[in-house]
Amino acid sequence: MPPAMTNLMDLWAAHSQLSGEDLVTVDFLLPTGIYIQMDVPREATIQHIKLLLWKQAQSYPLFPSLGEMEGHMFECVNQAAVHEELEDETRRLCDVRPFWPMLKLVTRNCGRAERLLDSKIGVLIGKGLHELDALQDQEVKDFRSKMFRISEEKMQRVQLMTWSEWLQACFSPQLEPGGGATPVTDGVNDKQAEASLKVTMHFDQSQVPNTCLQAKECPHLTLVQVSTVQAMFEKEISAIGAVVNRKSSNPPLPLPPKRRGPSVSQTVCVVRAGLFHGTELLCKPAVSSESSGRSEHVWNRTLEFDITVSDLPRMARLCFAVYAVMDKVKKQKSTKNSGKVHYPVAWVNTMVFDYKGQLKTGDIILHSWSSFPDELEEMLNPIGTIQTNPYTENTTALHIHLPDYNPHTILFPPFDKPLWNRTHSYVTPCELKEIMERDPLSQLCENEKDLIWTLRYDCMENFPQSLPKLLLSVKWSKHEDMAQLQALLQIWPKLSPRDALELLDFNYPDQYVREYAVGCLRDMSDEELSQYLLQLVQVLRYEPYYDCALTRFLLNRAQCNRNIGHFLFWHLRSEMHMPAVAVQFSLILEAYCRGSIPHIEVLKKQVEALSKLKSVNELIKLGTIKNARSKTKEAMLTKEAMMTCLRQSGYTETLSDLHSPLNPSVLLSGINVEKCRYMDSKMKPLWIVYNNKLLGGDTLGIIFKNGDGTRGLDLTLTWCISMLLMMIHWNKMCLCRIVPYGCLATGDRSGLIEVVSSADTIANIQLTSSNVAAAAAFNKDALLNWLKEKNSGDALEKAIEEFTLSCAGYCVATYVLGIGDRHSDNIMVRSTGQLFHIDFGHILGNFKSKFGIKRERVPFILTHDFIHVIQQGKTGNTEKFGSFRNYCEQAYLILRRNGNLFITLFALMLTAGLPELTSVKDIQYLKDSLALGKTDDEALKQFRQKFDEALRESWTTKVNWMAHNVVKDNRS
Repeated sequence: MPPAMTNLMDLWAAHSQLSGEDLVTVDFLLPTGIYIQMDVPREATIQHIKLLLWKQAQSYPLFPSLGEMEGHMFECVNQAAVHEELEDETRRLCDVRPFWPMLKLVTRNCGRAERLLDSKIGVLIGKGLHELDALQDQEVKDFRSKMFRISEEKMQRVQLMTWSEWLQACFSPQLEPGGGATPVTDGVNDKQAEASLKVTMHFDQSQVPNTCLQAKECPHLTLVQVSTVQAMFEKEISAIGAVVNRKSSNPPLPLPPKRRGPSVSQTVCVVRAGLFHGTELLCKPAVSSESSGRSEHVWNRTLEFDITVSDLPRMARLCFAVYAVMDKVKKQKSTKNSGKVHYPVAWVNTMVFDYKGQLKTGDIILHSWSSFPDELEEMLNPIGTIQTNPYTENTTALHIHLPDYNPHTILFPPFDKPLWNRTHSYVTPCELKEIMERDPLSQLCENEKDLIWTLRYDCMENFPQSLPKLLLSVKWSKHEDMAQLQALLQIWPKLSPRDALELLDFNYPDQYVREYAVGCLRDMSDEELSQYLLQLVQVLRYEPYYDCALTRFLLNRAQCNRNIGHFLFWHLRSEMHMPAVAVQFSLILEAYCRGSIPHIEVLKKQVEALSKLKSVNELIKLGTIKNARSKTKEAMLTKEAMMTCLRQSGYTETLSDLHSPLNPSVLLSGINVEKCRYMDSKMKPLWIVYNNKLLGGDTLGIIFKNGDGTRGLDLTLTWCISMLLMMIHWNKMCLCRIVPYGCLATGDRSGLIEVVSSADTIANIQLTSSNVAAAAAFNKDALLNWLKEKNSGDALEKAIEEFTLSCAGYCVATYVLGIGDRHSDNIMVRSTGQLFHIDFGHILGNFKSKFGIKRERVPFILTHDFIHVIQQGKTGNTEKFGSFRNYCEQAYLILRRNGNLFITLFALMLTAGLPELTSVKDIQYLKDSLALGKTDDEALKQFRQKFDEALRESWTTKVNWMAHNVVKDNRS
């Protein structure tokens, strides 16, 4: 069932909270066939509810046959519309949140301790383990079995540790000083035939010598044994008629909504297939014949790939695309032929070799995906997932058949070191150095690739960091080159962890390469690993098999350091709603939990707390809808309902004394209900204020967002990590100040943001200083006067210095990253002087426009009131302004030196689902803003021009801010 299904229990709970009701009517089904309906407290635990039921059942027939109460447990239908066993009876009914208020009493089986742990893990990761048990996928079973064994051994070692050893292992002082595959079928029934686009594929073995594949002394295919084989890797399409959409008897071919422009007179459907290694096309794509019709399409021809089986790389993937060929709409009064247009309909990928390295054989059903990334070449999507679409009801299905090379299975050969073939260099070191020092986005021509491959040993000895460029020069369609590379990797010098990150990009799928890269990452400190953890989690999407070096590395480091484990858990769990990674991420989460059992209760508390906050948010949305006619009444009643809800024992208990998901070293002791509120925006984010004992009585604020638009939290997270990196680089020279506030995606369109204390927006500061909203933006004294009110004497001078350094940091950062939508409510200032930006919904130069006119026409925000503060209110204080400009220039040069790292980090995020970061072309903005490929003098000249432009055109910023202030004032 799709995750978007409405939870009826949630809606009922929200309604009951508005009505002040504390009881819920629940239907109980007993194993004796007796049905009992009774009212139970919403806040009651499952154990207490079972006790109430047991007392009630005594007056019903067949009660004695039930036996002991402890021998039974409840089952319910959860939010995913599957049965869930409520083994953990300490949970409250309001936390269980069944899809329908109905509980079934069943007899408890043996192995309660194991079942209880499984139940806790299932609730924690958001996916019942019985769902994994039900998967008919041997790879899943093998991975779980291996991880279970490793976790069991780890927990046995933990039990033998002393307290000091356990603390050292789980809480690194460095980090925390204070604080499936589809089942094989031989055919399809008629209903399946009506709903599927059927494609049959096979490897043509007509040219394969039988003695090579069938000889008992040669059971496995090796590169040497089949080097003379000329068999082609082929696909035959011989499908019978297929209806793509089953909603009606003869529907038209479904097209993406944004592509519905042309009228459809005659639909022609085509299947395209390509073999890829990373993004490299191994040979020319194969295309089926055109099949005419509106719904049924038949293919009957053989398509050949111009590559031998022996030359297939281990990580080769077969990519399919289905597209319609249609006539363009002819313009009126035009006699010219408008030509043809290709409309993509579906795509799906599969690996050629399975997780054991065995060439795939037999029947495979591939349920395709319909969402296409922009600007796909050949309409194939090699960077897309190899997982098939789990929502099979209305998806195009490709039925693939791969014949079996009986009687022996064909395995990809193990590594066998080839003979050395050293070529001497006839190129000057400067020529090779120029190629090797190019940024990661620079393209290599074929001559340069040939040169790099020929001089690969010179690269190893003189430019070891050039390994990515060497890998892009390998002919992955030649098994000789692959063998030579594997041998070279055995002696290649170890790279620094930052340089090795690039090797985890999608362009480098080879297993040996990725194992080498992970080997380099092992030198990372826990602190450095935590900075790149988000990117490394996203890189897991590129791994075609569940058991890989990167997965094992992340699990090992997470189980050895709870801080890393905490964020690994949330980065994975926040994307469990995405079908392409749901199984993979749930397997990793299960493995982590089994190896970190003491951490389960801590994380469980956080999951329950977020569930409560989501209920409060739904309550507020329901209240605002009911009282939409009266805004004043809405605010009063909804705020009162929110307060009442937060004061309930179930909420106060769950929301108190938990480790903050934003920072596990911070203990959130209890909610300060009087200071809590909801924010006045569409999705009604919650502003939750905590009392914090560990901060000397200070309060701590957290914003909980739930609903549309919060996918940008991931974007903000990326920004925060980038900001953290910038802070680390810049603070070494004390050039700039950055205020990295915590931000964490926690689920489907939901997440948390840390509230920066003692801070206000530029808009509020300006509006409070003027009686006229339109004039507020032009009051250059407002900001300086506000800082004077908050600081005096030496404190004011210190605040101005902090403002100067932080303003420099964000000027450079927003320019380099192309941050847009910089209105006066997206820039804040702390009372101590630090300026910082929030709400990063637009990056990489994607600036907003209205009526075709860009609303932001400056490279970054540098207004005269900022300069007024920097100059301490003295117009002639050019020395202070000169220092500020110098800070900006030096910070920019430091960022340039780390330009390749920033490009790599953004490249690793291409599949994260950020709307403005979907292709390599999007990252080109970084290359341009950092002026990579230019000298420092040339780059500095470019930045100075941008600096002058920002200052010269700052009046346009003030006009935009004036308009924003007027709208805000009218709204209030």
